[in-house]
Amino acid sequence: MTEEQSPEEIARLWQEGVGQEGLVLLDGFHALKHALRFGAEVRMAVAEDPGAVRALAGELAPDVEAEVARLVRKAPLKGLLARVHPTGVAALAVRPDRAAGLAALGRLPRPAPVVVLDNPRNLGNVGAVVRLAAGFGATGVVTRGDLDPWHPNVVRAGAGLHYATTVDRVELDTLPAGPLYALDPEGEDIRSLTLPDDALLAFGSERHGISPELRARADHLVSLPMRPQVSSYNLATSVAMTLFHWGGPKP
Repeated sequence: MTEEQSPEEIARLWQEGVGQEGLVLLDGFHALKHALRFGAEVRMAVAEDPGAVRALAGELAPDVEAEVARLVRKAPLKGLLARVHPTGVAALAVRPDRAAGLAALGRLPRPAPVVVLDNPRNLGNVGAVVRLAAGFGATGVVTRGDLDPWHPNVVRAGAGLHYATTVDRVELDTLPAGPLYALDPEGEDIRSLTLPDDALLAFGSERHGISPELRARADHLVSLPMRPQVSSYNLATSVAMTLFHWGGPKP
């Protein structure tokens, strides 16, 4: 894109890009900011008010301010997006190489666990887990089932932090190597365990929990402390508690 292109031309290029396989929608400034920080190849960024977005970058993310200023161009967002993010900007970025990501997940020894989401159903919850995994420095997040962990709503909820860790979908027989710790109400209290860095930390769906086939594969069943008569924790809360325990002082 160039400064000389009209908003109409920018809009046309955006519509062409949206249809291309391998491009990811970054919805909002925080998704764009994080993607740039973690090395994403951002093809284009559009805004109703590019000046306001540049100012936001200067205030909140001066480390990527120059890159944002280079990328963002004026275009009518209401004609390009189903809903416009409050920060008034969206971008298209190249999805990371899948083969390289899967290789990184399987490489041992690992410095941090891999989070396994077993047939999750809620896009926002998966995005929240990606955000947590990135914050804790987890090696990656993998999902089983038909939910696409790179769905635009997941990327939105993850604030673009898919680029800070490895995110992909796998089958049971292609899970990364490592001891499998499955969260289950009947498991051993997590407070009595030390979770190794090469662990796979598996969490069930919001409604049904761990599937029987994954439970059968588990090396350890682990439970989180919970007050009697409380049904369950939110998925992201369970992941946060488990990663916090992993990252705590080791005996």
